[in-house]
Amino acid sequence: MSKLTKNQKIVADKVEAGKAYSLSEASQLVKDITFTKFDASLDIDIRLGVDPRKANQMVRGVVSLPNGTGKQVRVLALVPSDQAAAAQEAGADYVGLEEYIEKIKTGWTDIDVIITMPSCMGKIGALGRVLGPRGLMPNPKSGTVTMDVAKAVREVKSGKIDFKVDKAGIVHASIGKISFSAEQICQNAQEFINTIIKLKPATAKGTYIKSIYLSSTMSKGVKVDPKTAE
Repeated sequence: MSKLTKNQKIVADKVEAGKAYSLSEASQLVKDITFTKFDASLDIDIRLGVDPRKANQMVRGVVSLPNGTGKQVRVLALVPSDQAAAAQEAGADYVGLEEYIEKIKTGWTDIDVIITMPSCMGKIGALGRVLGPRGLMPNPKSGTVTMDVAKAVREVKSGKIDFKVDKAGIVHASIGKISFSAEQICQNAQEFINTIIKLKPATAKGTYIKSIYLSSTMSKGVKVDPKTAE
């Protein structure tokens, strides 16, 4: 059996195997056991008691994190020329329509979020094969197809994220950076969990939130007691 490294010993001493911590304790612990030299992303994974194969048990939504994500989100606003100035003033990194549609067709996807208007979706629909697999396709449910593009751009830039339960019944999201204070991590996680609870499908039976874990890009997952986050 190989010996534990210095950092592995610190993790083993701080995180008790199988123990579920309060949300506030886990928020501090995940900072204590992250040793990356870069500002690692802070992730949350929530396993739900739903069957994603059933349309009436799909959990999907958006949440505005009180402390933002800590990331520089690159936003493309695909809008008519009369909306371009408003989108640019709101903070969109790229603004246009036809020229960016052609650029995306050639494989350009150097963006994180695309925001557009209902009137433009007919043209954007043809980009499904490029945007779909990358999770970039605008969708009214995530607030990225809207009449108020400027407002949507500001919300995304300030920390609004969208999420969806995967085939295994798990919701995964990045909710901050390890440089955040434990209190900021806790606040963001609590807001995310509260949103998940509000979206509980009426048809979901049994335990809804089965498990919650907080982790950073290269850290061990810290188990959270769901009861402390309700």
